Amino acid sequence: QIQLVESGGGSVQPGGSLKLSCEVFGNTKSGYCLAWFRQSTFNEREGVAAIHTSGAQTHYDDSIKGRFAISRDTAKNTVYLQMNSLKPEDTALYYCAADRGLCNGRWFRPENFPTWGQGIQVTVSS
Repeated sequence: QIQLVESGGGSVQPGGSLKLSCEVFGNTKSGYCLAWFRQSTFNEREGVAAIHTSGAQTHYDDSIKGRFAISRDTAKNTVYLQMNSLKPEDTALYYCAADRGLCNGRWFRPENFPTWGQGIQVTVSS
């Protein structure tokens, strides 16, 4: 069983940048799909981006393509979400999630991920 701990959230003005980190505790040698989700007050939890632990697969939601980038550092067992050109609508609680195996075509569905971090707040406001 692995555990996930997010860090790096906070408040930023529109157009600014933040980098979220998700440290993975446990053995991921079998291969995991690691994803970032977000949930705002009046919306359902939605998939933002996903990456396989091998780095061979990455997926992005259309709403953040070109602005966000997901990456991983295997030496540090950490997944990152670099967020640029942030907008007020990016304000949400951001979660890191993990599922054993490949990132398949349903990576954006939260019900496919059994393991979650505690969530971290990102606020974009002037």
